[in-house]
Amino acid sequence: MAIQNPPVSQTRSFSTVFLIEMWERFGFYGMQVLMVTYMMKKLGFVDTKANLVWGAAAALIYATPAIGGWVGDKLIGTRRTMVVGAVVLALGYMMLWIPSDNPTLLYCALGVIIVGNGFFKPNAGNLVRKIYEGDDVRIDSAFTIYYMAVNVGSMVSMTATPWIRDYVGAHYGDAMGWHTAFGACAVGLALGLANYSLMHRTLAHIGSPADEQKLQMNRVLALFGASLVLVFISAFILQSLLAAKICVYLAGIVILGIFVHLIRNAEKSERAGLIAALVLTVQTIFFFIFYAQMATSLNLFAQKNVNLSFDVFGIHLFNWIPEQYQNLNAIWIVVLSPVLVAIYNTLGRVGKDPSVAAKFAFGFAAVALGFFMYGFGALSAVDGQVSSWTMIWGYGLYSLGELLVSGLGLAMIARYVPARMGGFMMGAYYVAVGISQYLGSVVANLAAMPENISSPVESLNIYVSLFNKLGFVGVGCTVIALVMLPLMNRLSRSHAEAHTPLPAVHSEEV
Repeated sequence: MAIQNPPVSQTRSFSTVFLIEMWERFGFYGMQVLMVTYMMKKLGFVDTKANLVWGAAAALIYATPAIGGWVGDKLIGTRRTMVVGAVVLALGYMMLWIPSDNPTLLYCALGVIIVGNGFFKPNAGNLVRKIYEGDDVRIDSAFTIYYMAVNVGSMVSMTATPWIRDYVGAHYGDAMGWHTAFGACAVGLALGLANYSLMHRTLAHIGSPADEQKLQMNRVLALFGASLVLVFISAFILQSLLAAKICVYLAGIVILGIFVHLIRNAEKSERAGLIAALVLTVQTIFFFIFYAQMATSLNLFAQKNVNLSFDVFGIHLFNWIPEQYQNLNAIWIVVLSPVLVAIYNTLGRVGKDPSVAAKFAFGFAAVALGFFMYGFGALSAVDGQVSSWTMIWGYGLYSLGELLVSGLGLAMIARYVPARMGGFMMGAYYVAVGISQYLGSVVANLAAMPENISSPVESLNIYVSLFNKLGFVGVGCTVIALVMLPLMNRLSRSHAEAHTPLPAVHSEEV
């Protein structure tokens, strides 16, 4: 790696990744917040098909980073791959901007987004890992703030794109409203790329060895060709729900096999860390089944069974568009992230920071309470509609669980996986998340509405039944995580004894 002179602080390097990640997530979540209802209201999909198509797309979006991590590690470099991913994502959103209701165009646009995300996601996370390599105390805090970047971008876009859709739709036609909202995602990512071009020098000393090598044209052409093929394969999978199901389950078997192979062939000193990473990855799969409900069952619940008016002591404050309730997740993440960072740093200074495994257990408990909250709110529902405040507190608990599990999933890879496997294992982690995204859409279809049901009172019972079941599953996950805590602590100690952390290159508060 090149040595910066004068040296660049960790904070400045981190800020560069933070900002492009924030804008990239602006685009992604601005698209996601509308996608299921777009398929239902504009393309005529029933709820079960819309859920499964989005679940398959989300699975592929999270699975392709396994390839992107390898491309960054070995082929063209971590920094370059991240930037290529951002450009490809912008192209995908531009395709959604085209005013057409042809499902084939949608599938192809999602295919481009899938490929772009595969390049971007693992390499952005891997750059954060490299910035804080060797600083175990601060790496949890760094990844928590990095995770907050995701939610700053999504918080803005999940508020903006439904509003853009409604405003433009009211003035220029419904179709123009939908496609202009998707176009805003492309504009946001273009702003992120412009900002990165101004700040990229702060990352000149961070990256993989491939970043320091001159680009080879044969590799670039091969990568371009492979990307095109992957776009069309993804589009085909999205059109065939059977193919999607086969691919998702096959991916699960392959990832498990790869983990087992790596553990069996790893050096003895690396084995405990890899086993710990495998256990936490399995727990992460269960968590993201809950997480997938945000764009599917919780989104459709807001469409049918939530009073859209925010009132305090009988005084009306404002109304929200149903899709905007997904924004509560991002708002809570932004509010809670600094609190958790302060707690981690305080406990870390006195050697009392809970293990990642303990944080996972607390996270599942919070998620369980969050889903029970919807059932609790249904007890005071009026004409089948729960209060908006029920959604606020339900999402608050759910988001606390997300920070404790998903936000630290990346830190878990950084802590337990050898650096030489960093990019690939970051990708493997996202494949596991992708599997659970699809399984989450299958679970969401347990609340599919029969054609003869139009009353909010009847649909409320169906949704609450699903949410209560998810709450009990969350309780079960909490119990299992607590039972496994002693084993995880032993594995963590074995890993720590075999790997003495390197001193941080530069220490500065994030």
